[in-house]
Amino acid sequence: MFPEAYPARMDARVLPDPPGRGTASPPSAPLRGRHLQALARLLGSGRVLVLSGAGISTESGIPDYRGPTGSRRRHTPMTYQEFTGSEESRRRYWARSHLGWETIRRARPNAGHRAVARLTAAGLVRGVITQNVDGLHAAAGTPQAVELHGSLHRVICLNCRNTVSRAHLDQRLREANPGFHDLAARINPDGDADLAPEQEAHFHTVPCQVCGTGTLKPDVVFFGENVPKPRVAHCYELVDAASALLVAGSSLTVLSGLRFVRRAARQGKPVAIVNQGPTRGDELAAVRLDLPLGDTLARLADELGA
Repeated sequence: MFPEAYPARMDARVLPDPPGRGTASPPSAPLRGRHLQALARLLGSGRVLVLSGAGISTESGIPDYRGPTGSRRRHTPMTYQEFTGSEESRRRYWARSHLGWETIRRARPNAGHRAVARLTAAGLVRGVITQNVDGLHAAAGTPQAVELHGSLHRVICLNCRNTVSRAHLDQRLREANPGFHDLAARINPDGDADLAPEQEAHFHTVPCQVCGTGTLKPDVVFFGENVPKPRVAHCYELVDAASALLVAGSSLTVLSGLRFVRRAARQGKPVAIVNQGPTRGDELAAVRLDLPLGDTLARLADELGA
């Protein structure tokens, strides 16, 4: 199934040293180096496709759902059906999102995003599919990254389909809700905040400025909503054209990302996974590293001279 250089599974789960152990030459160091070399050989062939998830953005201050910083157990994202089903749900969403947007707006690419951009510029990575909606791959210098689930940096009208920047909407919401932005709240992975019901109840939404009545929605794929078929088809084309697939920071829990891993594996292409914690694609991986994304990808780019 895999080229001879990549055994069916190379699992490098590098764990922290137990308390009291010295930091010099930990037993895991040779293991880490051996598997990093295997990953470097895989990428060194070129035409690699990267599939990134929330784990690559945690070092930029954006929490994820299921990893070490995940909030999935405490927070249930709003579904598309809830959002479109009632004005109350939309008010709740925009109240929370209005506060959480500041975290997304201020986030900057980290070493992992920059490493992907370096590998792309060097011609080793031919395509990037990101499940993230934070825009950090583009900010790092990979503007051609396919945003599978859309972007929080855009807002679309569900009536006339006009799109505007999130910055423009943010200013309108500030004007409609003076003082609201001063509330303190915990931020969730999808860019919203935890608020009490009484705080949400006093929030004022705004309509589309083009058609005058349309409902505004972030240009992202909500839970319960389908990724546009042309976008999925384009991603399949990227998988078909790739020599290998590198999963960076995704648990592959949802099918929208896992399907590309399964497609690559069916085609006999090696799959490498770098993610902290288990993934649904582990059994398909030729190389599997349980390591922080930023440092690992930066070292990989250095190793390949990117």
